[in-house]
Amino acid sequence: MSSSSGDRSHEGVAVLASGGLDSAVLTAEFLDEGRVVQPIYIRFGLAWEVTEEAHLRRFLDTLPSAGLQPLVTLELPVADTYGSHWSLSADDVPDAHTPDEAVYLPGRNLLLLAKSSIWCALNGYPVIALGTLKGNPFADSSREFFGDVESLVHTAVDHHLEIATPFSELDKAHVLELGRHLQLHHTFSCIDPTAGVHCGRCNKCAERRRAFEEASIDDVTSYAKR
Repeated sequence: MSSSSGDRSHEGVAVLASGGLDSAVLTAEFLDEGRVVQPIYIRFGLAWEVTEEAHLRRFLDTLPSAGLQPLVTLELPVADTYGSHWSLSADDVPDAHTPDEAVYLPGRNLLLLAKSSIWCALNGYPVIALGTLKGNPFADSSREFFGDVESLVHTAVDHHLEIATPFSELDKAHVLELGRHLQLHHTFSCIDPTAGVHCGRCNKCAERRRAFEEASIDDVTSYAKR
């Protein structure tokens, strides 16, 4: 993975780390480049976050400590905005047969970047990275959207922040290829966890299984339902 701005190994980069495969591999890739990496986890109060954050912390513990900063958690509750949305209630969670559009969380990237970008400005981080993949169907994952947010951050707090999406031309199977040497069983991709493990039934579990199969990598994930 190379930076679009030349050798940036001396600069810090914040990564919006969800605990999923994409942001986990992205964090490891930046560390391999010799960057100082600051993982940031945003707590919205979603139904799966306790399990997700626990997996993220276990994964981060497997990475080389040189350059890796302690996880920063930011609180941004959305219950007053999302109301009875399935991501909070855990009712009618999109299953393996639903289209990817069914897992859309309204304004997710706008919410993620609203607080983390200010944190980056106040703490001197010039880059914040997301594990956005090729073919992401949502408008708030487009280059145009990220460019608009960069401009807003500069206007609001006079900070030049680059929003980087190094995986935007890759699919999930290719990202898995990059991270096949990592302890990926500690990552988490489920939106309806059961007893602290992947449910094996939801849309995101199905996406995870397909990616491992397409990358020809053994999937040792613990699923409640095989």
